[in-house]
Amino acid sequence: MAEPERTERRLRPAPLLFEPSEAVADPEHFFDLESIEDPRELLARATELTLAFRSAQERAVEFQALAAAQLADPRRFDRLTPGAIAERAEWTEDYALKMIEFGETLQRGRADLA
Repeated sequence: MAEPERTERRLRPAPLLFEPSEAVADPEHFFDLESIEDPRELLARATELTLAFRSAQERAVEFQALAAAQLADPRRFDRLTPGAIAERAEWTEDYALKMIEFGETLQRGRADLA
C-alpha cells in the first residue's frame, strides 16, 4: 500500500542577512525589528527570523555531526578520539559519541540517495 502524500506545507524561513557593522555595534538593534511599529508586521518579521534561525541551527548541527563522524572514521590515519572531538567542539564526550553516531546516520542517508 502506498503511503499517503504529504500535504503539509513547509514554511520557508526568511533569509539570514548579515547586519551592517554600524548596526551590530548598537546593542538595541536587531535586524531592524526595533524600527517596526505595526505589531502585526513585527510579529510576522520576528516569526520569519525565528524560523530562519531555527533552520540555520538545525542545519549547523547536522554539519557538526557530519564533521564529527568524518573525524572519528577509523579509516582515517589522522582520526580523532571522541574525547578529542569533544574537546574541539566544547562538548562532553557522551555528546560527542551521540553526534558521531548521528553523523554516521546522516552519511548513510546520503549514500542511499546517491
